[in-house]
Amino acid sequence: MNAGAINETDICESGSQAPAATQFHDDAPAVAWLREAGLRPTRQRVSLAELLFDKGDRHVTAEILHSEVLEAGVGLSLATVYNTLNQFTRAGLLRRIGPTGSRSFFDTNTSVHPHFYLIGEDTLIDVPEPLVLEQMPNALPGHEIARLDIIIHICRKSRDA
Repeated sequence: MNAGAINETDICESGSQAPAATQFHDDAPAVAWLREAGLRPTRQRVSLAELLFDKGDRHVTAEILHSEVLEAGVGLSLATVYNTLNQFTRAGLLRRIGPTGSRSFFDTNTSVHPHFYLIGEDTLIDVPEPLVLEQMPNALPGHEIARLDIIIHICRKSRDA
């Protein structure tokens, strides 16, 4: 499990789902965006918000974002990146997706949408066409559905096929 990981209990204990994310716009400063989400705009949060959301919708791991941080010359540790990604997730600004159980991606698009996970390439991408779910299952008695994640694991066809 990743450092500082969030689990499904965090969602349910709050009594409701995470708040809907505020969309980040290029003309809106990261400081205002973070304040609107209820987060104090520290230097680290502002730097990471700018790196995350200036490139549109995407899926990143903490390690990918940490590499971008280093390339940008921002002095943040991997642990700080993990902690900040988890804070953004709790605030509803990111969605955590764990296709393998051992590695998490953070999605800047927090809407409910399906993903392809490319086995052997460690890549997560949005399914480009709509996915129709005929019926949602009922939650177990005394429970409610907190969120829906659909991850379709795919691999490249062998050349012999």
